[in-house]
Amino acid sequence: MLKHVTFLGAAAIAALMSTTAQAQDVTADTVVATVGDTEITLGEIILARVALPQEYAQFPNDILFNGLIEQLVQQQLLADALEETTAQIEYTLRNERRAMMSAAVVNQISQDEILEKDIVAAYEARFADAAEILEFRASHLLVETEQEAAAAKARIDDGAAFADVARDVSTGPTGPNGGNLGWFGEGAMVPEFENQIIALEVGGVSAPFQTQFGWHVATLDETRVQPRPTLEELRRQLTAELREAAVAARLEKLAANAIVVTPEDGDFDPNLINSFELLE
Repeated sequence: MLKHVTFLGAAAIAALMSTTAQAQDVTADTVVATVGDTEITLGEIILARVALPQEYAQFPNDILFNGLIEQLVQQQLLADALEETTAQIEYTLRNERRAMMSAAVVNQISQDEILEKDIVAAYEARFADAAEILEFRASHLLVETEQEAAAAKARIDDGAAFADVARDVSTGPTGPNGGNLGWFGEGAMVPEFENQIIALEVGGVSAPFQTQFGWHVATLDETRVQPRPTLEELRRQLTAELREAAVAARLEKLAANAIVVTPEDGDFDPNLINSFELLE
């Protein structure tokens, strides 16, 4: 026979929390269901809700509430049916407890030791000695032969707009938009092309030159200093770096005040990590 099961429904919980005074009486320890002598608390329901996949966010709270109670009740019934705790369960619980407790300390470090001023200082330090990086906006036309490139260059020299000539003759994918390559930095283009662009002044047009793709004529439309990422764009990365450094410092301090013994080389066969039969 199944063990006796009782639980408070969503309406009952809502009634408990219907006034400010009553809401103050509801805590994480409030019992919402019992399975035999085992109590299932509101805190357990809340954590089970947090663990649900994102797609469950679309369901109303009353459905989630009752569904989670049913889930935890069923889990408890099955857990009670286990006559003896296995070694695998015990070791898993130890690992889970260790992981959760260490994660709590990491979260505490993040909240207490990583301040806004530290993030700002890290951002400023990152770019304090950083050299300015030049970017180029250029256009080009691509043809098969040097003669075609020379003819196109002659049209431009005679006053034709570079973009118009590129649209007329370029076989490259940028031809339809006048040869516009957009913004790029050093190293983005093949060396033969990059060298030609760097040598130009803004508005200048190159002589025909060859790359592995064919014959080009190029013009430098504009230059700028590469925009630096904003603090907000780097906030997550900087915070993670500061957290990693803070955790490393805390670990070093903790290790210095603890007796830690680890195996020497040869003490254990590394292949033992696959010895699942030891857990049986």
